[in-house]
Amino acid sequence: MVRWTAAGAVAVILVGLVLVSVWQSRRIDQLRREAAEAGQADVVRDQRLAGIDQQGKSLDSRLAALEALNRQSFDSRAVAASVLPSVFQVIAGDFSGSAFAVGTSRSGRTNVLTAYHVVQPVWVGGGATVRLERDGRAYPASIVDVSPANDLALLRISAKITGIVPARASPSSGEQILVVGAPLGLTESITTGVVSAIRSNPDGPGTMIQFDAPVNPGNSGGPVVNARKEVVGIADAKAEGAEGIGLAVPIKTACKIFDVC
Repeated sequence: MVRWTAAGAVAVILVGLVLVSVWQSRRIDQLRREAAEAGQADVVRDQRLAGIDQQGKSLDSRLAALEALNRQSFDSRAVAASVLPSVFQVIAGDFSGSAFAVGTSRSGRTNVLTAYHVVQPVWVGGGATVRLERDGRAYPASIVDVSPANDLALLRISAKITGIVPARASPSSGEQILVVGAPLGLTESITTGVVSAIRSNPDGPGTMIQFDAPVNPGNSGGPVVNARKEVVGIADAKAEGAEGIGLAVPIKTACKIFDVC
């Protein structure tokens, strides 16, 4: 009787162990399924996050493109309003032209650029002073330096005038520009156009900017300005017997020669 009872107890224990083993096996399978489902959820979540990140990058790229397009858009009214306060009419004896302030005023003095042929009569005649005019005011200007080969002249006035910022990059064909000056004595005249080409200067060193904005006698020495309100060149000449062919000396040339930018 005792042996049977022990055997029965052992059988009961074995059955219990089998049941526990079965339960544990099922539990392990369940945990594996839950882990697999959780892993799949993590994958889906990661994919969603990657998709959101990609969308964010795409939006950033579109925003950057829109900002670049906005910077390149040409608002002639805004450009003119920005640069007009820096532009003068030059009176050099019986001749007249245009000029503009450049760089930062120092010690109450401002550097001004113009074309050499505008002040040439005074310079060749031994003079060193011309008159600048704008808004009904006159400013005596000293001829500080000249470069006949590049048709450039550096003037200086004893007044604090905001200078136009020189462009760092050279202009390219098709780029829109604005020209400010006093053609035929008509001060604060604005014309617009595009850069037609960058050409070698057959009469001197360096290159010239060809543009199609209308210019006339009196525009010489005035600024040629880009959409970013930066001066890219100094109006210099108009092709004789033709329309829509103007030339300008690159601002980089003036900055290099006179070291005022």
